[in-house]
Amino acid sequence: MKYNIDTIDKSEYQEVVEVWESSVRATHHFLKEEDIIYFRPLILNTYLDAVTLRCIRNENKKIVGFLGVAEQNLEMLFIDPNYRGKKIGKTLLEYSIDQMEVIKVDVNEQNEQAVGFYKHEGFEVIGRSELDGTGKPYPILHMELRK
Repeated sequence: MKYNIDTIDKSEYQEVVEVWESSVRATHHFLKEEDIIYFRPLILNTYLDAVTLRCIRNENKKIVGFLGVAEQNLEMLFIDPNYRGKKIGKTLLEYSIDQMEVIKVDVNEQNEQAVGFYKHEGFEVIGRSELDGTGKPYPILHMELRK
């Protein structure tokens, strides 16, 4: 299936956060409930405005996957769990590399599926941080696209 990449309007941020939360609950089993509650308003009120957003929609125009890019860094890539395995993540990642010049991504080390996905797509680990960007004890792998 061929997917169209679309822009996201600020009025759709709540829908984006719902995709983020369902995706995180399906893939980030290491997070505690209070972490999800902590991050939800940050995503909605701060993080989404700090990135260039793109999405893929289903036939009903509902957002089923999205990404956020800032300064050649893929800051977020989340897929509705009902749409995983349909090449939406791969399509968004390829778009971010080809059209948005992405060369870096930071990944939760404990999200082994994501680490494997990025390695398969040509990224390699170039560093590691013990804490995430908010100081929480979730190690981050810094990855860069192989030349």
